[in-house]
Amino acid sequence: MTYHIDFDIDLRRNPYPGRYIVIEGIDGSGKSTQVQRVKEALAKRGVTVLETAEPNTHDAIGVLIRDVLAAKVKIPSVAIQYLFSANRATTHQEIIHPALQEGKTVISHRCFWSAVAYGMVDRADAVKDEAGNQILIAQSILSMYHQFIFPDSTFYLRVPVNTALSRIGSMAKDKEIYEKREKLEKIAKGYEWLLQKFSNEFVVIDGEGDVEEITARIVERINRS
Repeated sequence: MTYHIDFDIDLRRNPYPGRYIVIEGIDGSGKSTQVQRVKEALAKRGVTVLETAEPNTHDAIGVLIRDVLAAKVKIPSVAIQYLFSANRATTHQEIIHPALQEGKTVISHRCFWSAVAYGMVDRADAVKDEAGNQILIAQSILSMYHQFIFPDSTFYLRVPVNTALSRIGSMAKDKEIYEKREKLEKIAKGYEWLLQKFSNEFVVIDGEGDVEEITARIVERINRS
C-alpha cells in the first residue's frame, strides 16, 4: 500500500556568534589543501579557528566509517549513510555547537551536503530528482528533523573527474571505495543537482585554478559574509 506524505526541507541556520564554513567537493578536488590554507589565513588575521571533518575519526563510529571507506570492513551501501548521520550527530553536539557558541570559526571538510551527493551513487536505478529528494527526506529524518546546523558558507570546489583521479593517483594513501571513475562521475552529478536545487547555499570555486588564488577567493568571500 502506498501513502503520500508531504515534506518540506527547512534548513536550520546557525544561531551562534561563531561562523560555520564548509568546503565540499568530490574526492581529489583539493578540499584538504584548502581547509588547511584557509584555516592558516584566517588565523593570521586573529581569527580563532577550529578544524573538523566528516567523517570525524575521533570517535568509534568515525573509525568504523574509515574502515568501511577503505574496504577493510564491508557493510551494505545503504548502511553507510546511517553511520555518517550518527557520526555527524556526535560531531555537531560535542565539537561544532560548543565552538560556535564560543564565537569560534569552524571550518569543516564536508557536511550534510556530501551525504546527499554520495548517497545518490547508490540510487543509480532511480530518477535523479526523485533519488535526491528521497535522500534529503531520509537525511532530515535521521537528523531528528533538522537538528544539524547548516553552514553559513559552503564552498564547492568544482574539478573535472580526470583531474580528481590524477590527484588521487599521486596521493600516498590507500584508495577508498568511492575513488573510482564511475562513482566519481555520479557523485559529481549529485553535487551539480544540489547546486541547482540549493543555488543560494553554495559558492562554486574553480578547483583547477592556482592554489593560492583559490584560497584568496575563499577568504575574500568569508570576509564579505
